[in-house]
Amino acid sequence: MSSTGSTKGGRGKPKSSKSVSRSQKAGLQFPVGRIARFLKAGKYADRVGAGAPVYLSAVLEYLAAEVLELAGNAARDNKKNRIVPRHIQLAVRNDEELSKLLGTVTIANGGVLPNIHQTLLPKKTGKGRDDVDSDFMRGCSSNGRALALHARGTGFDPLHLQEAVLLALGTMTFGEQNSASQSFHLLDQAFDAGINFFDSAEMYPVPQRAESQGRSEEYFGRWFRERKIPRDQIVFASKVSGPSGQMTWIRGGPECLDARNITEAIDNRYVPMFGETQYDPTKQYTSIGVEEQLVALAKAVDAGKIRYIGLSNETPYGVMMFLRFAKKNSYNLLCRTFDSGLAECCHHERIWLLAYSPLAMGILSGKYFSPDGGPADARLNLFKGKYLEGESRYNLSNSMVKAATMEYLDVARRYGLHPVSLAIAFVLRHPLVASAVFGATKSSQLQEVINACQVELTAEIVAEINGIHARFPNPCP
Repeated sequence: MSSTGSTKGGRGKPKSSKSVSRSQKAGLQFPVGRIARFLKAGKYADRVGAGAPVYLSAVLEYLAAEVLELAGNAARDNKKNRIVPRHIQLAVRNDEELSKLLGTVTIANGGVLPNIHQTLLPKKTGKGRDDVDSDFMRGCSSNGRALALHARGTGFDPLHLQEAVLLALGTMTFGEQNSASQSFHLLDQAFDAGINFFDSAEMYPVPQRAESQGRSEEYFGRWFRERKIPRDQIVFASKVSGPSGQMTWIRGGPECLDARNITEAIDNRYVPMFGETQYDPTKQYTSIGVEEQLVALAKAVDAGKIRYIGLSNETPYGVMMFLRFAKKNSYNLLCRTFDSGLAECCHHERIWLLAYSPLAMGILSGKYFSPDGGPADARLNLFKGKYLEGESRYNLSNSMVKAATMEYLDVARRYGLHPVSLAIAFVLRHPLVASAVFGATKSSQLQEVINACQVELTAEIVAEINGIHARFPNPCP
């Protein structure tokens, strides 16, 4: 004789129904029981009521659902099928209530938010993804193909540089030509104008001296802390020093760029982009392998000490070995070597160029060729004979440098442009340039560069520039 619902032998209590969790009772997805254990383990109060974990779970679940919904909208707006930290950043910072609640939270790999004046934003060209500016890139490769890619319109943005402006303020003079108060003033002026990208290096300021090494980064850090600027509104790039044989005060040289040197350079520093220094072809058989350097840099990224990796002063081969990073090289009217080989690599591999020294260390402003030889406090005058690294490239006694510069100054005069505007506008029109990294020691110099963002070069001006370049190709390589 059987008896339904009974235990073996027909006696005992009926089988109990399936247990119901506290989350199910509350109608929630978040684990109420686990949150209750965390509340008790954290000892946030002498007594935790039974309803506390339920209410906290409900709030967290609502908050998560709200963030995910807004992040999903951001992903769809950017034509993405997967939510990444960048979309969460946009969701939180663009919602008034969430931004207030999570204002002090740093979202890893979230990038920076636009805080940019319209003048400094990349101009809308209306060109499609594969359209090419053939006039500008003529002669870029040996077979004559036009290789320009309007990278700012492709959606490829590993550094979120579409949220950084066309200009980046270099800090190489901070701590040498500029005192702390002067540096703070320039940083304030740049940030108020909408510049949110700043560049430095552990060896700065220049010329390099043991007594002043590190001041540029220190001044920027002090300014950033004192102004209490939200972390997600700034892009700050710095660089580790490679083998030099001269700067013995930085880890003895250093002799090589191995994992130990990279790790020691990064320790106790926090910057969102860390620049790899130049590849030396004369040491290609004894140099440290790319893999070791990348492993060391990747560990620093994982530890939260840096956000992105970049390259500085690399060769085309070096770029191919360190793929998918932002690229920082000199580029200006007097130095267009980037177009000879690197442009092709960057075009095909979708790599940005951060073009430093767009004014050729001030030469293209024309100040050094005035009757009095320029201001006494101009860098190439102030440190004459003491700054071999800069003087070797930007040699004022080189007749080709002077001849080319005078012709570019004449073009600016005939078309009613400030020489600085001509030089900056030329660099910014390059389709692979993400930002032009410039330096300034005076407020007026900074303003001249900012004003240059409003200038667009006509086809006639570009033709004249290319004509001068054909006669004087790269006098400052």
